[in-house]
Amino acid sequence: MSRQVGLFLFKNDLRIHDNLALATAAAEVDQLICIYCLEPKQPPSSLRAPSNLSPHRQFFLQQSLTDLHQSLKNLGQQLMVTNDSPLDIIPQLITQHNIGHIYCSEAAGYYERLNWQRLIKRYPFIGFKSITTHTLFEIAELPFPIAELPDSFSKFRKLTEHLSIKLPQPKLASMPPSPAVFIPWPDPSPIKVDNLLFEGGEQRALAHLKNYFNSELASTYKETRNGLEGMDYSTKFSPWLANGCLSARQILRVLHAYEHHKGANDSTYWIYFELLWREYYQLYAHRHGKKLFSFSGLKLTKPATSFYPERFQKWCNGNTPYPIVNAFMKQLNSTGYMSNRGRQLVASCLVHELGLNWRYGASYMEQQLVDYDVASNWGNWQYLAGVGADPRGHRRFNLTKQTQIYDPKGDFIKKWGGDNFDSQLDSVDAADWPISRS
Repeated sequence: MSRQVGLFLFKNDLRIHDNLALATAAAEVDQLICIYCLEPKQPPSSLRAPSNLSPHRQFFLQQSLTDLHQSLKNLGQQLMVTNDSPLDIIPQLITQHNIGHIYCSEAAGYYERLNWQRLIKRYPFIGFKSITTHTLFEIAELPFPIAELPDSFSKFRKLTEHLSIKLPQPKLASMPPSPAVFIPWPDPSPIKVDNLLFEGGEQRALAHLKNYFNSELASTYKETRNGLEGMDYSTKFSPWLANGCLSARQILRVLHAYEHHKGANDSTYWIYFELLWREYYQLYAHRHGKKLFSFSGLKLTKPATSFYPERFQKWCNGNTPYPIVNAFMKQLNSTGYMSNRGRQLVASCLVHELGLNWRYGASYMEQQLVDYDVASNWGNWQYLAGVGADPRGHRRFNLTKQTQIYDPKGDFIKKWGGDNFDSQLDSVDAADWPISRS
């Protein structure tokens, strides 16, 4: 009997716990090739140079892949990492190893799903399986078709927050071996990272999950979640969630155990509330596909904003007339991270105070954030720009009032040098600047 050879394409699921797609592949084939492609996952989604990722993003991913490779080695497997696109490397492996089955975790990103469909059309004789691992619910479990996803989070929450959620899958105990195939890892360029807040990888994710719920922080989360700096004001699960080192179901299981032993309150519910917000944007990306990156978003008319290069550069560098925004942007550039409150304020500033095309802001965050997630990032930017899932339209924050509430003594601004800026926003008349494509 011929041996069944399969291929598993890792994407944003860099773990061996609660990975149903990987478990399915391991159970159905005799030999398995595990591969990760470093090429940018959504090149047309952004307006930046695709390879220009921040050192923090690169370093976190590098750590996560190294950790996954070690976990696979412990199971007699190996992880192959390549700079090639899946559309280039997978055909080579199909020919070389007579691959009959290809697996992956379902992706929220439109362009990832497009590439997957291209492979399916190109190889109709191969069995393809894409399995949900990045959400709390499977689409088939929802009380509505994905085409009828509610147009606001509040409507979605009312329909879903009481639904039962499956328990996470156990850690893989064994895997089929890899065939005799060797693809050397790309030589990593030296990455210099200062102000390292997060270490990548499933092991660090599990350690953080355990440490967070061993503390009492979950019981005060709702009161502290709008903090600006530090590791304790919010859960800080997002970098590992974004890279798939940790699943939403794993978090929810430990949250429920915490509530059982230490008591449930508004704060513990609010952690679930935030997981539902993330869930909504994952489904939002599935539902709206390419529109996630459209200037007009879900609306019929385009925003009354444009692209002014000098203003955008000053926003990126934290050199605007708004000290709180400057402080957040300098924090982001230095650490690869920013609080949720900060993300709202800098986005509001870019769109409403500076009059800039929101997609350039979303693209810059894609480049910088260590917890970049295509659905949450682009969905939230649409929300702030008034072209997404918000029936009330634009979300404009009073930056002076926000500063008084969240940094009343100016400590955060002072630490990050937010009050050091060029008093002149525009050095030339805006009419002289080119208008970007929309």
